Amino acid sequence: MKRIILSGIWALFALPAAAHHPMGGAAPVTLFEGLASGLAHPVIGVDHLAFIVLVGLAAAASQRLLAGPAAFILATLAGTFLQLAGATLPLAEIIISGSVVVLGALLFLGHRVAGPSALAGFAFAGLFHGWAYGEAVIGSEPMPVLAYLIGFGLIQFAIAAGVARLAHGASQPEGWVKARIAAAVCAGVGLAFLVEGIEGMIFA
Repeated sequence: MKRIILSGIWALFALPAAAHHPMGGAAPVTLFEGLASGLAHPVIGVDHLAFIVLVGLAAAASQRLLAGPAAFILATLAGTFLQLAGATLPLAEIIISGSVVVLGALLFLGHRVAGPSALAGFAFAGLFHGWAYGEAVIGSEPMPVLAYLIGFGLIQFAIAAGVARLAHGASQPEGWVKARIAAAVCAGVGLAFLVEGIEGMIFA
């Protein structure tokens, strides 16, 4: 849990250097590039990483370690397909960063984010996160896209499930205090992105 918190703090201070395109903006053209891009994208996109960590914390608090991460990850796959199909999701960056703020705040305040409504919320957020992921493979051939999907699906599951297991196994009550601190850090990351996005809309 300490590593999660420290990683979140590092991410918050590294915001200006964060990138969303691991291939330098170029679409992957090989299977290896697609897989590498998929593995890297959710990690170097700090707002995405923060939400994945929060999904894991929510799963641990609800005692259902797989349902929330599965709903989110499946929705990110669907969101990527929407991007590749040419669909436009309005206010995507605002909703992405807003989802981080809302989920982080709920967990920090001690709310148990579980049940059908929570799964629907994870899926809704996942569509927008996945739609943003899809920008990295616009113009790629089907096989690099498939490798990209496999890569970002696996890395998201590994992070969310790992966080869920760590938080679930933490001693009470100290463990949940640390989890709430981690949630607050993630919410701070989301708030930074949200403010930046709103400023971009106002001054564009």
